[in-house]
Amino acid sequence: MSTILLVEDDPQIRRFVRLALQGENCTVREAGSVAEGLAATRDHRPDLLILDLGLPDGDGLDLIANLRPWADAPILVLSARSLETDKVTALDRGADDYLAKPFGVAELLARVRALLRRRTGRELADPQIGFGDVVVDLARRTVVRAGEGVHLTPIEYRLLTLFLSQPDRVLTQRQILREVWGPGHSDSSHYLRVYVGRLRHKLEIDPTQPRHLVTETGVGYRFVF
Repeated sequence: MSTILLVEDDPQIRRFVRLALQGENCTVREAGSVAEGLAATRDHRPDLLILDLGLPDGDGLDLIANLRPWADAPILVLSARSLETDKVTALDRGADDYLAKPFGVAELLARVRALLRRRTGRELADPQIGFGDVVVDLARRTVVRAGEGVHLTPIEYRLLTLFLSQPDRVLTQRQILREVWGPGHSDSSHYLRVYVGRLRHKLEIDPTQPRHLVTETGVGYRFVF
């Protein structure tokens, strides 16, 4: 019996999808927000997530980005956003499939079965990541340094989680800008310099000689534990 986490704030759609999945002998857990989705993934370790993008406390794309460094379960997006660019963005962020609303139950279940067949079966990684005197809890979206909470803006947090998801790998400026700001900002390198500088001031012991957020001159940046 597979466990599926349904992250959807519309109670009617949630009920419709839940009944369809239960008819397939699935255990269904429910969440209605980004925060609840993160917590439910940590607590229930689902085999599959079904995710709406328009959630009351944020965008479902942010939930995908926060999950991917530590949760390997496939993600099926159900969304009223039907433009090709919306689908491409969700898939690039880490979704495995995309189904636009309105949708038929037969197609939904067929996509669910396909994703469950392809799942890797890997366990969740530890959602807590530590480096230096910093601890990042990816499930709770908290950052603590030397026992004190650190406030990061949404963009700072997305930038940090991107670095954490690919340690010891050189990320180009264009790649980082595309992942964090979107494809329309791939030439806005000044944004990146500013935000990396802010992260260093908040997280590095000596921001002028960073040990973890390292510059690769002329290319981009590398995160080092």
